[in-house]
Amino acid sequence: MATRMEDPIQLKEDGNKYFKANDYDQAIDCYGKAIKLITDKKMLAILYRNRAACHLKKENYVQAATDASKAIDVDGSDIKALFRRCQALEKLGKLDQAFKDVQRCATLEPKNQTFQETLHRLGADIHQKLHVQFSTDSRVQKMFEILLDPNTEKEKREKAANNLMVLGREEAGAERIFQNNGVNLLLELVATKDPELILSAVRTFSGMCTGHKARAACILHLVDLERICRIMAMDNEEIALATCSFVQSIVDSLTKEDRKEYGKEEALVLDTKKDLQMITTHLLDMLVKKNVSGHGRDQALNLLNKNIPRYDLKIKDNSKTLFVVDTGLKKILKVLSQIPELPNCLPLTVNTRLNASVLLNKLYDDLRCDPERDNFRQICEEFIIGQFDPKNMEKNLHAIQTVSGILQGPFDLGNKLLGMQGVMEMMVALTGSENEIDQLVAVEALIHASTKLSRATFIITNGVSLLKEIYKKTKNEKIKIRALVGLCKLGSAGGTDYGLRQFAEGSTDKLAKQCRKWLCNPSLDLQTRKWAVEGLAYLTLDADVKDDFVEDEQALKAMFELSKTSDKTILYSVAATLVNCTNSYDVKEVIPELVQLAKFSKQHVPEEHPKDKKDFVTKRVKRLLKADVISALSCMVKTDNAILTDQTKEQLAR
Repeated sequence: MATRMEDPIQLKEDGNKYFKANDYDQAIDCYGKAIKLITDKKMLAILYRNRAACHLKKENYVQAATDASKAIDVDGSDIKALFRRCQALEKLGKLDQAFKDVQRCATLEPKNQTFQETLHRLGADIHQKLHVQFSTDSRVQKMFEILLDPNTEKEKREKAANNLMVLGREEAGAERIFQNNGVNLLLELVATKDPELILSAVRTFSGMCTGHKARAACILHLVDLERICRIMAMDNEEIALATCSFVQSIVDSLTKEDRKEYGKEEALVLDTKKDLQMITTHLLDMLVKKNVSGHGRDQALNLLNKNIPRYDLKIKDNSKTLFVVDTGLKKILKVLSQIPELPNCLPLTVNTRLNASVLLNKLYDDLRCDPERDNFRQICEEFIIGQFDPKNMEKNLHAIQTVSGILQGPFDLGNKLLGMQGVMEMMVALTGSENEIDQLVAVEALIHASTKLSRATFIITNGVSLLKEIYKKTKNEKIKIRALVGLCKLGSAGGTDYGLRQFAEGSTDKLAKQCRKWLCNPSLDLQTRKWAVEGLAYLTLDADVKDDFVEDEQALKAMFELSKTSDKTILYSVAATLVNCTNSYDVKEVIPELVQLAKFSKQHVPEEHPKDKKDFVTKRVKRLLKADVISALSCMVKTDNAILTDQTKEQLAR
């Protein structure tokens, strides 16, 4: 048997039998072994030709074309090899080359019906392709002429811009734009400084980069990252968002597999790590530049949020996070330290600081060991200590504002920073200041500091009296409502445990009524009304409060309307309030034996409020449905924003 297998003629015969039996893998194996043993050139050509037929059957068109070519190299008039190569090239989209092969076949055998039919079909396909190509070229040229002509009518210009974007999303169109000096023409649109034209150019670039590694790398360098960041920095929300999508499509194309097959050309795409690191560095630089708009800063944070921390903690490499911590953590902290009420504040939107807190939280969670976390904490400590200055109250304000921002991100880290010498004392001192901005910053910091019961106990003894004092004395509504939320938060420190209520009977009801009053007052600014929902998110842990709240349809609708505004920092508070009202939070199972044991050992036993029983919960759910809670939830879930965190999503799902 072994001697037989070494005979190339026998191997060829076996290969033919396997081919007829549709066992193409075995046939390929036999032909391959025979090729290694054969010396006769004519026989070698037949073996390559036969193996090409197997590859055609298996739809391995690149290998089929290669084997057929090897057969043709030996015998240029091998008609079977020529036709097999023609079939493979057609499948690979190389119509002009396939046409040449079948043309040669038809010349050698002019009466062969199959060759004649293939010749006509490929001729028609090539004609169609050229027609599309030329018409696309002229369409691209025409569109740019319309867009760059200042005398063009508005409607015509908008149509051309729209067509260009659509073309940029199609592979053939994107390639034609790229080949026809399209990058330079799109940059001319950007140079017009017309927001509509800039938007068209950016969206077209985005489509051209999607799913094409080589083109994305090329466009990144031709357009230049500095220029891309300048476009994103513009004070125009739509342009900032479109540029964010453009950068994301570049990142996706550089990091993921291409949809397109390039063959040998793929080697032209160099290692993309340098480009990706350059993008990260530029985004971090944007965070601290004065000439970057709030929208631009938001989108830079969103891109960092999406692309730096690992999407799956099973992936061991967290080098991108370590790079950002070492080179950019202080820049993120600078965003957190900003105080919108002060004149030298960087341009921000209502979402910017919370976006930065979310990024900080994700980076901290992405660290893998204690030394990495210690380094992170040390950088934060150095930044805060660097802000403290007994002679400069404004610098102290920035230090406390930073702590406040960290408490909204990695809370455990924020808690450690609260323990730093002078931090708590400074917060209390600022609370007693006559300056309203000092009070504003301090009250917010106190609110964020009292998230956990252990920390709240400290503030209940030290901070409640201060907050009550501010609440009574201040005439400023902004400070008044924040002080109230601080009291709400401290009042709810016992959670749903009826026996652990911090305030006297009826106090939480009064606080809730005041929150609802602010919530329903359209003359108050958005920020102030947002804090009213924050207060309700804590107070609705009390069953009396949630029962009253769902009866107030005006307040419910006011809350739902707020959740639809551009300020998305409110989403978590709305979601938490709804979870409380429907008792959708986790409830620990009460085991009667353990309750008896706790009573016997004089331990505290959690008590359920009478209004938290099933009938009351069902009634509240019906009231929420009547107020159209479903459409509010739908709007919130559709939000594409870093602030829609996993925590918020989980609350909304509940």
